[in-house]
Amino acid sequence: MEPEISLILIIVGGVVAFFVLMYLLPVNLWFTAQLSNVKISLLNLVLMRLRKVPPSLVSNAMITSTKAGLRISTNDIETHYLAGGNVNKVIKALISADKANIPLDFKLATAIDLAGRDVFDAVQLSVNPQVINTPPVAAVAKDGIQLIAKARVTVRANINQLVGGAGEETILARVGEGIVTTIGSSTNHKEVLENPDRISKTVLSKGLDSGTAFEILSIDIADIDIGENVGAKLQTDQAEADLKVANARAEERRAMAVATEQEMRAKAQEAKAKVIEAESQVPLAMAEAFRNGNLGLMDYYKMQNIQADTDMRSSISKPPSGEKGKS
Repeated sequence: MEPEISLILIIVGGVVAFFVLMYLLPVNLWFTAQLSNVKISLLNLVLMRLRKVPPSLVSNAMITSTKAGLRISTNDIETHYLAGGNVNKVIKALISADKANIPLDFKLATAIDLAGRDVFDAVQLSVNPQVINTPPVAAVAKDGIQLIAKARVTVRANINQLVGGAGEETILARVGEGIVTTIGSSTNHKEVLENPDRISKTVLSKGLDSGTAFEILSIDIADIDIGENVGAKLQTDQAEADLKVANARAEERRAMAVATEQEMRAKAQEAKAKVIEAESQVPLAMAEAFRNGNLGLMDYYKMQNIQADTDMRSSISKPPSGEKGKS
C-alpha cells in the first residue's frame, strides 16, 4: 500500500507543479502573441504576473493594437493599467479614432481616460454628433411680450478639450443666455416670430463652445410660444403701487388735519379758561377799589345800570327760542 500511496502523491504533486508552472509561464499567451507578430518575451509575461498586471490583458491589447496598425509598447499598457485606467476602452478608442481619421495619440487617450471621461464614447461622439434639447427659455422683448423658446443644439466632442473642458451644462447655460439676450434686444416680439433663425445665427456667432469639451455644429430653434404680456403686468403693478402711495399720503394729510383741528379746539378751550379766570378777577378788583376809595357807591350804581342796559339790548337782539325752532 505504501508504494501505491507514494506513487499517487508523486502524480498529484506533478500535476500541481505542472499547473503552477503553466500559471507562472503563460506559454499559450506567448505563443498566441508570436502568431500575431507581437514581440513579447516569455520572461516579460512572467514579470507582468509578478507586478500584478494581467498578462492576458496586455497580450490581447498588444495583439488588437498591432492588428489595427497602432504602435503601442507593453510598458505603456502596463503603466496605464497600474495607474487605474481602462486599457480596453483606450485601445478601442484609438482604433476608432484611427479609422475615422481623428487625431488621437495614446498619451491623450490615457489622459482622457484617467480624467474620468469615457474616451471611447468621446470618439464615438466625434464621429456621430449628439443633439441636446434645451429646456424652455423665457425672455421678454422690448415691447413687453414674453417669448418662450426651445432649441436643439447639435454638438460633437472636442478631443483636445476633453481634459479640463466644460460639459453639457455649460453649453445649455450659454445657449440659454444667448437666446435671452437676442430676444431681449429685439424691438418687437413679432420680429422674433417672423425670423426665428435670427436667434440661431446670433447665438452661434458668439463662440459659445469656447473652453468646453464640445464643438457646436448648429443651433436650431425648435419652438417659440408667446407667454405673458409682462410689460402690461408691470404697468398694472406700478399703477397699484402708485395708488397705494397716494392713499397713504392722503391718509397722512387727513391725520394731520385732524390733529390740527384737535389742537385748535384745545387752544379755544384754553382761551375760554383764561377769559373765565379774568372775569373772576373783576369782583375782587371792585372790592379792592371800594376799600381803597377809588370806587364810590354812585359809580357802582352807574356800572350796574350800564350792565343792565347791555343785558336788555342783548336779549332784544336775540330771537325767542320758539321762533328760532320754527324758522
